Amino acid sequence: MSEKVEKFESKIKSTSTARANKRMSWLLLAPVLIFFAMMNILPTIWMLGLSFYNYTLTSANGATYAGLSNYFDFVKNEQLSQSVSRTFLFLIIAIICQTFLGILIGVLFWKNDKMPGKRLALTLLFTPMVVTPIATALFWKLILDPTFGVMNYFLTSLGLSKVDFLTSSSLAFPTLIVVDTWMWTPFMALMTLAALGSVPKAELEAASVDKLPIYRQVTTVIWPHAKFILMLGILLRSIDAFKTMDLTYIMTNGGPGDRTELIALSLYRFAFKSFKLGYASAVSVFLLFIAIALTAIYLHVLNARKKAEAQA
Repeated sequence: MSEKVEKFESKIKSTSTARANKRMSWLLLAPVLIFFAMMNILPTIWMLGLSFYNYTLTSANGATYAGLSNYFDFVKNEQLSQSVSRTFLFLIIAIICQTFLGILIGVLFWKNDKMPGKRLALTLLFTPMVVTPIATALFWKLILDPTFGVMNYFLTSLGLSKVDFLTSSSLAFPTLIVVDTWMWTPFMALMTLAALGSVPKAELEAASVDKLPIYRQVTTVIWPHAKFILMLGILLRSIDAFKTMDLTYIMTNGGPGDRTELIALSLYRFAFKSFKLGYASAVSVFLLFIAIALTAIYLHVLNARKKAEAQA
């Protein structure tokens, strides 16, 4: 009888200890959760609600309920439609270039462990990623300046005529892509190194012993382990590229004309130049859903591959 009582008391003590630990964990998480709610959830809810109102900050009239009119106006706005299509074009080209170059650079450093000066080279490689986008934009704007820029100095020293990269209707948009690629290719190289580092060395050694061709090593050994981290890097860069505003604002201000105006810059104009907060909130909700859609596609692809591997 005493043994049963002791077991019962020990069970109660363990249950109370587990509850105390659970309360303590929630207590420790509370500051982070409160900060997250105040800085992310509440502003998002406020933005979603404001998108259903006509509200101009400089107008004497208060906010008036508009229903879905802001969203309908957004769909009908030809200039915004062009900004969206231009943004997707920017995203696709930039991500392809950055992923391709990042993989090449990552593989180069991964394959050459004994490369002299490897640490210094990696440090210099990641420098563009550390510099803030605005500083990068100012840096490149000075380099490409048609009057005293370094780029035009080299062109004239080679006997070529000066080129105004940022005001040319045919060169401004590709120039932004080149600068964005220069800035974020190191990130994709870093994700490539992390992805390749997740590949078990035993499997690589077994593949080399079996003398598998390089394409077979990539498809059967490297890709199954590296794809998750690499695709995560592509997802993060896609979301970030879709809301690029710093480069266009500093380097071209959307010009010449509207050739380089991306959706984030259009959103800035509506919110902080025209002060149409209701309309700008509707555009922000659109950007939010694009980010959610990209994340959903990424998760769907990963889950589909996991199911296929499990069935195989």
